[in-house]
Formats: sequence, C-alpha cells, structure tokens
Amino acid sequence: MNPKRTVPGPRAQAYVARDAAAISPSYTRSYPFVMERGQGAEVWDVDGNRYIDFTAGIAVCSTGHAHPQVVQAIKEQAEKFLHMSGTDFYYPVQIELAEKLNEIVPIAEDTQVFFTNSGTESVEAAIKLARYVTGRPRFIAFIGAFHGRTLGSLAFTASKYVQRQGFFPMMPGVTHVPYPDPYRPVLVHRGDYGEAVVRYIEEVILTTVAPPDEVAAVLVEPIQGEGGYIIPPPGFFPALRDLCDRHGILLIDDEVQAGMGRTGRWFAIEHWGVEPDILCIAKGIASGMPLGAMVARKRLMTWPPGAHGNTFGGNPVSCAAALATIRLIENGYMENAARMGQLFLDLLAEIAPRHPTIGDVRGKGLMVGVELVQDRETKEPARALRDQVVQEAFRRGLLILGAGKSVVRFMPPLNIGRDLVEEGLMIFEEALTAAERQAGLHG
Repeated sequence: MNPKRTVPGPRAQAYVARDAAAISPSYTRSYPFVMERGQGAEVWDVDGNRYIDFTAGIAVCSTGHAHPQVVQAIKEQAEKFLHMSGTDFYYPVQIELAEKLNEIVPIAEDTQVFFTNSGTESVEAAIKLARYVTGRPRFIAFIGAFHGRTLGSLAFTASKYVQRQGFFPMMPGVTHVPYPDPYRPVLVHRGDYGEAVVRYIEEVILTTVAPPDEVAAVLVEPIQGEGGYIIPPPGFFPALRDLCDRHGILLIDDEVQAGMGRTGRWFAIEHWGVEPDILCIAKGIASGMPLGAMVARKRLMTWPPGAHGNTFGGNPVSCAAALATIRLIENGYMENAARMGQLFLDLLAEIAPRHPTIGDVRGKGLMVGVELVQDRETKEPARALRDQVVQEAFRRGLLILGAGKSVVRFMPPLNIGRDLVEEGLMIFEEALTAAERQAGLHG
C-alpha cells in the first residue's frame, strides 16, 4: 500500500457528503469510492486514485469499462435516434438483438424474447408469464435467492431479511426451500445433496404445502449470487428438471448475474446440461447500459397484445450496446473468462493454506467466491472479518464486494488479463492479512 495514498480523498469526501443529502439512504454503498473514469478492469476516482475493479459494476460491465467497440456502437445508434417504444413500434436493432438471444439461449426449441430494463423486471415478466400460461397460482423459490426488489420479485428474494423487512404483505403463493449448498448443508442426506434437496421438494413441499397441480414454476439461480456464490452439486439441476417435467411445472432460470459468458458458458445452467423453460437476463448483457430480457419457449408465449409491456424495455441504444457486447463475448471474452477463472482458483488455492480463515474457495469462470470463517472445523461465518477485508482492499486499491454470510466475491470484467488478476489477488491477500491481524486471527 502506498503510504502517501489517502482514500477517500478530498473531492471524494465532498461528493459523499452531497450524496448523503440528496440520495435515498436505501442504497448500499460498501465504501466511499467515487468514480471518475474507467478503462477495462481499471478505474480511477475523482482524486486520481487508481483501483483494480473486481466488481464490474456488480457483474454488469462484462466487456470492461468504456470498451471502444461498445462506445462506438452507442454513439452510432444515438446519432440515429435515442428512443422509440419497442412495445408500440418496430426498429431493426431490437429485432436483431432478439434474434441473437434466441440463437444463444440453451433451449433447443424455438424461443421468443420480451425486453425489460433490469433483472427484477425480467423476473417479473417471467412469473407473470408462468402464471398466465399454466393458470396456476403457486411458486417455489430458494432460501438465499436474490431475484430483485420490486414487490413481485421480492416475494422470491430471500438473501437478507432487510430486503423484505417492512414490505409485507408481498405477492402470495411463494414457498421457499433450502438451496443445495455443499459447504453448508442444512438437510441430512446421503449421496448427492442436490438430489436430496429435490427429494425434499417432492416428498415434503409438494405433499404438505404446495399441491403440485397448483405450482406454476420453480424460480432458481444456477449459481446463487447475493446468497454467496453457491454452486450446487452435479445432481441438482437434472433432478429438478425431472421433477418439473413430471408435474407440469415450469423451470425459470434466473441468469441475471451468472449469464452472458461470465462462467465460461453463455449461461451458467449449461454446465449441468439442463434446458429451462424461461430464462431471465440482465446485468452483463449490454456492458453497463440498462437492459434486460425474458426469453421463453415460443409455445409458452401465448399472452395477447397488451398483457404485458413497458415503455423503455429494449431501448435502441441499449440494444446496440448489447449486440456489440455479444460480439465481443463470442469472439474471445467467454473463453478468457474460463481461463482467468481457472487462474483465480489456482492462485487462491496457493493463498488459502496461508490463511486458516479461508474456509472454501469456489467458482465457475469469473464468478468466484471465497468463504471466510472463524474456524475451518465449525465453519462459523466471519462476517466482521469479511467486511474488514473489503475495506482494507479498498484502501489498497482493489474494489471487491461481499455476498452471503461471509463471502468475498470476485466478478471482474470478462476481458481482464493475467497481470491484473495477479495484482488484484496480491492486494486481496495483503488486505486479508491486515484484517486478520486486527481481529487477532493470524494467517
């Protein structure tokens, strides 16, 4: 750490003070980083301090900050027109993007797209479609899930109670079950824990709480994001798909954080060879421009004109950014995510033995989590330590965020290079060491 580096600097402090007076306190700022500009996986604050960005705007800036090809696509579209509501009129760039999404989603039969502005809107569209097409009122979701904060999607979100506290009643009919976390299982089981969770759904939930002929869909993240970057066991999704098929239940795959090449595949569920019925997309789809999509099997898209729509979904400038983003992802960035993701895991495997507070390291592609614990045997979460690591990393020039009980998550741009991965993890270890010393937990 540069001893002359003072963060936040005076300009950043002034902006933070102005923010407190002008902006809602519901925002969740982890530390006082006030951005001036960014390039790739590097960012600079308003006082000129440089940082390595392992957050990518919460997995949004998939091609890095200010990628020239994305910026050029935005400029070219902006010079033509900025808006023409896609629910009432036609324009080529929206149609072209829909065709491309239908091509890359992991659903073999024909699909169709509904455009939104965000992840929570994509989830709202998915649950409305599931209700409409099945005529069923109930849903199954998972503890630890994050699907958004609007009242419909919030009924499914269960990662932190603060997100739900004060907003009851929400949409009725959602039953939560454990997500199959191999590191912290909550059900007694033998064999594949994912299969055990699905058995619990069938033998307990569908027989006592939610009659299967009343369940419209199961909404699930392929890898839990806010819940702690939890990767389910190999048997989970095949068993879940089979359960849904046997009971006529739709499978909704929330790929908002895990999708668009982040895990080394277009969509994370592809790692398990399972096809969803409905798929939700947002975050990394347009490199930072607001855009989301709900993609479903065409035979499910039976709702009539006017049943669902919005004014800004599929904005032409965002669609142009998305097409440029997809070209970059398919022409090398997705493969780079797989390679750099493996580098993260390899380097963290070297770091872990030096730090008994590292209980688990997991990830697919550039969706990597490190679980910090008080004790490896008891697996007691080290929440305060995790929060301190985040702060120490910020002071040293690395942007990271927490998730779950005590997880540090790494989600850099998909085009990050080896040099920045190595530099960033060096800073991470320095931050972890400093936090451990302050807590009296020496690595």
